[in-house]
Amino acid sequence: MLSARIRIAARLLAVAALAALTAGCFQPMYAERTDGTPGLREKLMGVDLPPIAKPNASREARVGVEVRNALAFKLYGTATGMSPTHRLEIRFASSKSSLIVDPNTGLPSSENYGIDAQYNLIEVVSGKSVMTGTTFSRVSYDMPGSYQRFARNRALRDAEDRAANEIAENITTRLASFFTAGT
Repeated sequence: MLSARIRIAARLLAVAALAALTAGCFQPMYAERTDGTPGLREKLMGVDLPPIAKPNASREARVGVEVRNALAFKLYGTATGMSPTHRLEIRFASSKSSLIVDPNTGLPSSENYGIDAQYNLIEVVSGKSVMTGTTFSRVSYDMPGSYQRFARNRALRDAEDRAANEIAENITTRLASFFTAGT
């Protein structure tokens, strides 16, 4: 009985010793730097967001503006960006699929809206690509009534906005990881 307690105490001591060794390695992502190097917020504010190329007056152009605006808010907050150190180029394609179709009217009552996005972070000074990636978003939405065309349009627009915000969140998280870890 005593040897079992000694083994448990030894294991707990070993775990505490390992935890103490790694305690100095933790550094909050958004913390201010004391060594004078720019923090994550300053690095994110140096990302330039050019407009996303989509045909004018199309649904995808509106979604592209929504993605860009959501990214700008997540990267810059309420301020504007600083002088650009990197440029983020984004390309995306959207899709829509019917989940449930009303057998009486032949109109969908529930649909999925999706965005598949590719992004490329380019260093402004060298023009070299430093990070590429892909992300996606799938959101579902219901349409009230089979003949309420304005409600159907609004449901689709809300789904587009939710998908655009999810894409912006995914890209922002990946950019923060890149600027923190450098990979």
